[in-house]
Amino acid sequence: MPDTPTSEEATMAPRVPKAQIPAALREQMTGQLGAVPEPVEVTWHSPAVARDNLEFGSRVGRWDAADASLKSFAHMAVAARVGCGWCLDIGYFQADGQNLDLAKASQVPRWREADVFTPLERDVLEYAEAMTAPPPTVSDTLSARLLDRLGPAALVELTAVIAFANLATRSNTALGIESQGYSAACAVPLTAGPQASGATPAR
Repeated sequence: MPDTPTSEEATMAPRVPKAQIPAALREQMTGQLGAVPEPVEVTWHSPAVARDNLEFGSRVGRWDAADASLKSFAHMAVAARVGCGWCLDIGYFQADGQNLDLAKASQVPRWREADVFTPLERDVLEYAEAMTAPPPTVSDTLSARLLDRLGPAALVELTAVIAFANLATRSNTALGIESQGYSAACAVPLTAGPQASGATPAR
């Protein structure tokens, strides 16, 4: 459950005010996450956008061609690269809920300096950053390595997950949505990483 915000966090507000969401949905999300996600409250000004985002996110979560840890790390890498504190926060919280390796997940924001990741995991993290760079910098060499290790179905799925992460992180950042403190409930603290503008370009 998210911690009570500090006085500094309490002064922050999304650039678009929160909308009133249906009581049943509020109750459901509070039961699942401990608090209603701010992206839902903000986007509910257009219920069609909010509902379709939720439905697509749910469908993405059911894909199973690629390893869950790799997809989780990739999503968090996108969030760190873009600078979306909310996605990084909830992504780490969900990794904990899925019983993924928190010793690794906690290091995603500084993965280039961390020594806990396998060569495949590092390639996935590099791929996520390369897809997120403006403009994307995915190389034939990196793509070939991933295709060889993952196979076409998993690589297509991973690519779509990273693209979805870009949609979510860039939307949240533009709307001024900040971390809600979900990750504070995790036993292993989430490390800080480089600023989005200072991330090293992928090879």
